[in-house]
Amino acid sequence: MQKINVIFKKLDENAKVPTYGSEYSAGADLYALCESAVTIGAGKTEFIHTGISLEIPEGVVGLIYARSGMACKRGVAPANKVGVIDSDYRGEIIVCLHNHGEEAVTVENGERVAQMVFAPYFTASFTESRELSGTARGEGGFGSTGKK
Repeated sequence: MQKINVIFKKLDENAKVPTYGSEYSAGADLYALCESAVTIGAGKTEFIHTGISLEIPEGVVGLIYARSGMACKRGVAPANKVGVIDSDYRGEIIVCLHNHGEEAVTVENGERVAQMVFAPYFTASFTESRELSGTARGEGGFGSTGKK
């Protein structure tokens, strides 16, 4: 397992530093920072502050994913499915949570609301071509490879 150093800044003295739930957890838990509980109505979206900003190393991206308990048991997950935090972003980490359920869900201060996974990435240079190389699959998409 490779480790990287991520420098963080507390934007509020009450902000909680991201933590890992176990030795081999891939995602670091992000914690809500709110003066009072935030209620997310059914089908609604709310921005949840964390009170921290990060200095992610160049060549690494922070990916914000749902926490399984919150998503599966309470129906609340990041609105954009996966948040992308670029290494040159220095603003507050804010998690945009959407309530997919039929009842309101309340998020309390200090509650774990999402998890961030750090991953290396590639950028691409794009070259236009009139033709692409052929493959056995070709242009088949959206289920073209079958169900089983």
